[in-house]
Amino acid sequence: MATIQQVAEAFSSHQFREIYEFLHPEVEWTLVGAARLEGIDQVRAACEQSLGQLARTTTQFLRFKTIAGPDAVAIDSVAKYVDAKWNASIVRSCDVYEFTEGFLTTITSYTAEIQAADLP
Repeated sequence: MATIQQVAEAFSSHQFREIYEFLHPEVEWTLVGAARLEGIDQVRAACEQSLGQLARTTTQFLRFKTIAGPDAVAIDSVAKYVDAKWNASIVRSCDVYEFTEGFLTTITSYTAEIQAADLP
């Protein structure tokens, strides 16, 4: 069985299909300032949509820092995305994951597109 840190790191690195079995049926995902997804079906649908978009890009993580506790994990990351037309964007994010009895119950994601000059 994966640790909560491994589950969180897989989610933050877009390896969604590897963690579906760890999603609580009533999982909630808040994308701060954008949307709130409730339940495993909505969260999985968003993950699959994201994977579809990511299939047309390359992703390079420039930063990936994890802080793990007994029932929560936080990940601060910076990722560079480049599409087939060589359009690039850099996104900084912080994801907070909460777990109950090994199941992922709450995800809170803060994201912002940044300029290369703003890299940490």
